[in-house]
Amino acid sequence: MPSYRRILREPGALRFSSAALIARFPMSMLGVSLILTVQAVYGSYSAAGAVSAAFVVASAIGSPVLARQVDARGQGAVMRPALAVSASALAALIACLSMRAPLPVVLALAAVAGAFTGSMGSLARSRWTVVLSTPQDLHAAFSLEAALDEVAFVIGPPLATALSTAPALPTASGVIVCTLLQTGGGAWLLSQRATEPPAHPRPRRGPGKDRESGAAPSSAGASRAPVLRHGAVLAVIAVFMLTGGLFGANDVAAVAVAEELGHPSAAGLVLAAWSVGSLSAALVFGARTWGWPLWKQLLAGVTGLAVGCSALPMMPGLVSIAVVMALTGMAIAPTVTIGNNIVQVTVAPSRLTEGLAWIGTALNMGVSLGSLVAGYAIDRTGSHGGYLLVAGFAWMGVLATIVALPTLRSAKVRTDLEKPA
Repeated sequence: MPSYRRILREPGALRFSSAALIARFPMSMLGVSLILTVQAVYGSYSAAGAVSAAFVVASAIGSPVLARQVDARGQGAVMRPALAVSASALAALIACLSMRAPLPVVLALAAVAGAFTGSMGSLARSRWTVVLSTPQDLHAAFSLEAALDEVAFVIGPPLATALSTAPALPTASGVIVCTLLQTGGGAWLLSQRATEPPAHPRPRRGPGKDRESGAAPSSAGASRAPVLRHGAVLAVIAVFMLTGGLFGANDVAAVAVAEELGHPSAAGLVLAAWSVGSLSAALVFGARTWGWPLWKQLLAGVTGLAVGCSALPMMPGLVSIAVVMALTGMAIAPTVTIGNNIVQVTVAPSRLTEGLAWIGTALNMGVSLGSLVAGYAIDRTGSHGGYLLVAGFAWMGVLATIVALPTLRSAKVRTDLEKPA
């Protein structure tokens, strides 16, 4: 498509986007790999779920903290040592699993690895704002990154499952490959200095001075406020936590319905249909510029998700569920892209990486919550209850968006995608 060819011709664009794709594969693989490996070693799904949750929650908490430091000190200065710590923790975790170490040790190492893994997607999206200059090109770039997220989620889980269950390979093969991908892809990305966004050191606030510039506060000061003081950003975080909840609940419900229908191995294919729909829509959505303001696009996206999710409890079989999931998945990547666009035009460039990282944090926290609640619901009412919960999370996302509309419309957010000065 012309828009993607145009942006990928920019110097360094193809290289850093490819490196970030490699580095983000563990985002979709490591949770599955940890569950399969820990369950095989300790014989407990509870232990496996706890280790995976420790990694995901620590990553969700640590990513915006690291991103804030990245904005202030630069990607390489912060993420090189952070990735070294994460890789070391993963290597120690692999060794502990091979020795069947006490579970608390494994939990602690998983948490350390997650806390220092960072958000490779936000690093790549920040680089696009350096390489590109027009709102239309940035829209295409963020859509491309959303599509690459889906590539990781289409390929990653089946690959992790194959690596972790192959009789000829070590049990921890999935975790080992994730460590290599994260370290190698991250090192390649951080070696590309030409597209690295400039650091924005933050001096201490003086009396009556603006934190960013040292100047007296002005009408433009709001755009330089801390990320979580922007109402529009908080609104996106709230909506995406609920959206993440439907993702997490859907993962558990898909496994449950496949087992109930006697085809447990089909769960991966059903979930892949979700990601294939999202990937296809991401490429189409980013190929053109849309005339609606961002708040209206966000409302349309979450409503499309809710309508599609409402059909899932009524589907009689795996094929019909997969078809509905593919169609519903077409709303995922555009909605995530819109959320990134809202953050990009709301926060100051000196806080962009942190702002984008909060989207991933909101989604991951929502996924953890959705998985937990869906497990209880499915134990009591079966997969039908799980899919009702999926629809419930989706409609709560619509409600949260409607409640936030006054904030999104009246806040100082350029909803026509005007690039910040």
